[in-house]
Amino acid sequence: MSVNLKVNNYSNDIPEREQIKILFFDITPYSQTVQLMLCSTAVFFFYLLYGYMQELIFTLEGFGPYGWFLTLVQFGFYTIFGLAEKYATKFSSRRIPLQTYFLLALLTLGTMGLSNSSLGYLNYPTQVIFKSCKLIPVLIGGIVIQGKKYGPLDFMAAFLMCVGLILFSLADSKISPNFNMNGIVMISMALLCDAIIGNVQEKSMKSYKAPNAEVVLYSYGIGFAYIFIVMVLSG
Repeated sequence: MSVNLKVNNYSNDIPEREQIKILFFDITPYSQTVQLMLCSTAVFFFYLLYGYMQELIFTLEGFGPYGWFLTLVQFGFYTIFGLAEKYATKFSSRRIPLQTYFLLALLTLGTMGLSNSSLGYLNYPTQVIFKSCKLIPVLIGGIVIQGKKYGPLDFMAAFLMCVGLILFSLADSKISPNFNMNGIVMISMALLCDAIIGNVQEKSMKSYKAPNAEVVLYSYGIGFAYIFIVMVLSG
């Protein structure tokens, strides 16, 4: 009597878990809760460090008008980091069309350049409060660009942020020595660019399955070329 045993290789039927790397560190083995905590902690740490260094730079005497030069330096380093990540992750070819990157680069240049320049007119807490209200233009951009639908709680949160922003601005205009309407216009324009960037990036990355390294490299690389040409021509 012979018994035939058929062993199914179930591992081929189960899709592999998508690998998640942050700064070349593989966090895939951790649970989603731990991944969220690690990413959130890293964002807060680096954002606080970035904010401290940025404000420190603008305390230098006479640096106020050079916000666009700071943006040029940032774009240059981001391009270098994008190249390093490209060779480290070994992504082969570009997936998102160049036309999209030309738009993303222009918008990225607008949001970072205007945000940096606004510090010549606003104190840093005022700028941070405005940037924290990015939810409002992003929500509107999501409806217009991606056709998203939001619930009442989303609109209530956006409304409360608007009220808080108005109250803070009114108080800051009375007590802050660095309050200036030019700075408010600049940071508002930066938020508008930021709202379009987030939605265009999300839509493009989902449509073309593009990695983050590609988006960083091409967006900041083309943006560096934009601002470099403008600064050379303007002196």
